[in-house]
Amino acid sequence: MATVESTQAVARPETLSTQVPASLVGRLGSWQLVRPLGEGNFTRVYSARPADGPPNQPAAYVMKVLRKEWWRDSRAIEMQRREAWVGSKVSHPNLLPVLSASVQEPPFYIVSPRLDGLTLAEIIAERQSLPIPLALWVARQTADGLAALFENANVIHGDIKPANIVVAPTGHTTLLDFGFVQTPAEASHWATRPLAGTLAYIAPELLTSTLAGGPRSDIYSLGVTLYEMLTGHRPWETEDPAELATLHREAKPTDIRALRPDTPELVADLVHTMLAKDPLRRPASARELASRLVRLEIKSFALL
Repeated sequence: MATVESTQAVARPETLSTQVPASLVGRLGSWQLVRPLGEGNFTRVYSARPADGPPNQPAAYVMKVLRKEWWRDSRAIEMQRREAWVGSKVSHPNLLPVLSASVQEPPFYIVSPRLDGLTLAEIIAERQSLPIPLALWVARQTADGLAALFENANVIHGDIKPANIVVAPTGHTTLLDFGFVQTPAEASHWATRPLAGTLAYIAPELLTSTLAGGPRSDIYSLGVTLYEMLTGHRPWETEDPAELATLHREAKPTDIRALRPDTPELVADLVHTMLAKDPLRRPASARELASRLVRLEIKSFALL
């Protein structure tokens, strides 16, 4: 199986800056914050270890702490509560677990295992495109995680994109960031969700007020991600949000095989089916998608 050669400790459920004051390191609840790892729009992220353990114990955990300026923001708090709820309710090898959390009163934080690897966004930035077997493997593992979310908690992820997918050196894939999980009935219009980068991957039905989102919305976002893994480019790339929304709703993506001629026809057909404008033309569920991907994954071994 193809592997990811470059590796680093990953603790980024959102885009992070590394400019976090070291003076903030200390004890929080029953956890010792060891080193700042980065800072996002809503949170600060630290490596951590149990506070009652030996001082030389490795910092094998990551704590995501809601920044103090968001402690009175109900939406930011709800994001952390949802992430904690999903991470503790659904156990699956391709989903990041939550080991400990404080989400009822400040300080608000979530603790997860520390992952080794790179975000898929970093891998694509390094490589431009991935080997076809690896791209299919990553997509299939992500689909398995999505299936577990829906089957065990009746929620969709709501923010599938390369920055929320971590690939270990072995190729094992972990889906992160459950702050925007929603039941299908809750699936909201993109304009109500303050996430930079999401619009590049969002399903067209979430760009209108007439169609509801659902599991097939995550499949569309994963289709954009798989297209990017195979070609090094998203189907539509523009800095204009209004233009990008129009392209999602109306434009046909360039055939993958025109950009990457070695893509098997069945793989290209599946990606374009995932990107169908009409949700009913996409695979019916993440479980069905994973089954189709695993068959293509097996066939792709001949490409190694």
